[in-house]
Amino acid sequence: MHNTWKAARLDLALVKPYGKVICFTLLLPIAFAAINRSLLTGVSFAMCFVAMTTAYPFAVEERSDMARLYGILPVKKRELVLGRYLFVLALGVLALVVSLVVQPVVLRALGEPVVGMDLLQAAVGGGILFTLYTVFQLPGYYKFGSIKGRVFLYLPVAGFLFTLLLFPRLPLGSVSLSPVLLVGLGVVLVIVLYALSIWCSVRTMERKEL
Repeated sequence: MHNTWKAARLDLALVKPYGKVICFTLLLPIAFAAINRSLLTGVSFAMCFVAMTTAYPFAVEERSDMARLYGILPVKKRELVLGRYLFVLALGVLALVVSLVVQPVVLRALGEPVVGMDLLQAAVGGGILFTLYTVFQLPGYYKFGSIKGRVFLYLPVAGFLFTLLLFPRLPLGSVSLSPVLLVGLGVVLVIVLYALSIWCSVRTMERKEL
């Protein structure tokens, strides 16, 4: 576990040059929330945008030829993969927290009411969207790299279009779930999907020669 934390910190160091871009990515969805007057839409956009930054560590690795460095480090391939997933999850949680704190303030300032259930739905919906993007992106990057696997970079664009064009038309108002059940289903779905995604990434990484 100690090496996993170190791998995650290494990824953080790798993306430091992209710090301003990531901060801009975290703040830009606030404008969409204000324009659409919807917390759920704003959080969904935030998850879409931040998921597109998951390619940064892979891109830096390829550009800097860090495979040799990984080959001599006393770290297992599985730990490198888990560290990468830990870093991506931390980035997603940061984006979700920033969105759930800042966007309601902006919406209330614009006269839009935001209640507890709105926050819960936005948190669960945003978390699931981020999960759906990254569980496919990361194995794709491990398999093909950031250049050949560039198509995975634009996977969140499909989510962007979905939230912008189709999501508002879905009859969600007729669906009634208790908050506990909603959170429970969301957590179970996230755990299962990430477990499968990590398994695929570890298998791909172990077949590669560092």
